Amino acid sequence: MLPIDQPVDVRAGEELPAGALQTWLDTHAPQVGQISSIRQFPSGFSNLTYALTATGGEFILRKPPAGANIKSAHDMGREFRVLSLLFPHFNRVPKPVALCEDGLVIGSSFYVMERLNGIILRASHARSPLPPQQFMALSRKLVDTLVEIHALNIQTTGLATLGKPEGYVARQVEGWTQRYTKAETDSIPAMNESSAWLIANQPVSKEVAFLHNDFKYDNVVLDVNDPTRIIGILDWEMATVGDPLMDLGAALAYWCEPTDHPLTRMFNVSWLPGNLSRKEVIDRYAAGSGRDVSNISFYYVFGLFKNAVIAQQIYARWKAGFTQDPRFGQLIDVAKALAAQAVHAIETKKI
Repeated sequence: MLPIDQPVDVRAGEELPAGALQTWLDTHAPQVGQISSIRQFPSGFSNLTYALTATGGEFILRKPPAGANIKSAHDMGREFRVLSLLFPHFNRVPKPVALCEDGLVIGSSFYVMERLNGIILRASHARSPLPPQQFMALSRKLVDTLVEIHALNIQTTGLATLGKPEGYVARQVEGWTQRYTKAETDSIPAMNESSAWLIANQPVSKEVAFLHNDFKYDNVVLDVNDPTRIIGILDWEMATVGDPLMDLGAALAYWCEPTDHPLTRMFNVSWLPGNLSRKEVIDRYAAGSGRDVSNISFYYVFGLFKNAVIAQQIYARWKAGFTQDPRFGQLIDVAKALAAQAVHAIETKKI
């Protein structure tokens, strides 16, 4: 049986002021109770995630990383609101508990939610965390879950208030290009080529849906007793409403295959035996959603470009000394590999 994802000791420089946190929780979330331990989840490259063990149970605290100045990607209030809107309608999200937008309490805004205990497939697991037949069943369910998320009624759930779908694709292309320019540290010609191609080849969006925008294996919690059953979806920090194929493209950009660059494979397990190929993911999504996916190459290239920008942003923060996490130092090479993959997809028209 695979182990449940476990936190470790808090990294140096990322400690929480336990006394101030306890005082705030006593007033705003008394159901948490007395905290007995604070530990940190070592995985992930964006918002910081802590495990709180308390008399009221197990909880998760999320906060932005030090040096983050990208409000839309680290907006704790918005992420808490997403969970609050989703929880009554989609039973595979953690229950939100409390939000603190006062940066003076622990040094930044944060929110607390209940912990979902289960298996999370990390790239750091053994080479074959699941046998091929289980990976096949799970990868199919993963695609089906994305279809289900995109089928949520954004009006009756209130999720429509989370974004402006008109012009969504154009804003995303422009916004992520600007983010790259601001975070650029090295010359990567493939990034400039990908950006220019995306600007010149934007499709006309025809549908609007609720998007997770970071849909991949390590944001999925699996049942301990049946690892092919999905019990939770995590990390809704980039969720919004817009063109659902943008979400599919983002998922495909994470969906590595055995022939992909080793640096991109190290962040996922989708390349292991039994998993659907990217083409099979596209075909299953199309069959389940009924959507036209004939122009999916644009969305795939954008997903690769966006992931490269995210890697570049985190690398830039590391280079500026905002974090000492040694994993971040290699992200410049990840950005280069993703950019090269995007150009290859443009030139070959293959996903």
